Amino acid sequence: MKHIEFRAMNCEMSAVLDTDSIEADALLTNVPKWFEAWEQTFSRFRPESELSRLNASAGQVFKASEDLWAVVDLAVRTARTHRGLVTPTVLNALVDAGYDQSFEQVMDVAPSKRAINEPHTLDALAQIKCDEQARTVYLPPEVHLDLGGFVKGWCADAVVQRLSQHAPALMDVGGDIVVSGAMADGGDWAIGIADPFDAEHDLALVMVKGCGVATSGRDYRKWTQDGSPRHHIIDPRTGQSALTDVLSATVIAPSTQRAELASKMLLILGAQAGMEWLNAQEAQEGYAACMVLEDGALRMNALFEQYRWQAPASAVNKI
Repeated sequence: MKHIEFRAMNCEMSAVLDTDSIEADALLTNVPKWFEAWEQTFSRFRPESELSRLNASAGQVFKASEDLWAVVDLAVRTARTHRGLVTPTVLNALVDAGYDQSFEQVMDVAPSKRAINEPHTLDALAQIKCDEQARTVYLPPEVHLDLGGFVKGWCADAVVQRLSQHAPALMDVGGDIVVSGAMADGGDWAIGIADPFDAEHDLALVMVKGCGVATSGRDYRKWTQDGSPRHHIIDPRTGQSALTDVLSATVIAPSTQRAELASKMLLILGAQAGMEWLNAQEAQEGYAACMVLEDGALRMNALFEQYRWQAPASAVNKI
């Protein structure tokens, strides 16, 4: 088995090929290069990135690269079909909350210098125009995008599509994980789900193949602003960090992008409404989910139990 570890997009990453071939080493060295190119496209912290230029063009039609157009279109369509609860139009709210630079530089911050922007509703989403034939994006004035989790899931899925042409593959993008299928011996990949109360220990070990796994939580990217707690999961209904009884939510889905979406939906909705939404989606989407509540209680659906293995073992990756 060959693997590479590196840092990109402000998080730790690893790529794995389940093979001992010499060619695998050379192939894996390409993965950090792919992410560097994607950061030049998608980073909201790089003034010269394509996303930054798109945000600066709000109110005008912007000619996008193939990758940027694909992710923006995906994010907007996803938001429109999920009640606008997981939406890319939260950048202004993130900046107002103090998350205006790479997270390692975010500390306790002063009060916002400007009023919190009105939440961007489905009306604002409806005004975004993505023209596939012309490959252009139009953002309404004052609407700016943070592609965040949409990009992580999209990149993870893209890497595994490339790597899996050579051998069974796994990509971990800061905890958003996708596996191409079974391991070379036909077995499942073992992925440990970290305890948000104790990151050195696992809540569970899940055995998966041919799927994506993602966790959204408010236990890590958190800070205070004017004495009030903040975290990076914005509830678009309020424009504020989500008030929720869910500390972290892990979802197994057919793709990492869909797992990332569902995990954020659960966190924003809260345990009761989140489980109702999950049950409504289960037959169609096949989401397996586990929520860790603020009081330490676990909520999981029956499908998650089918993946869970509680016996001690060494996990290939941890989320």
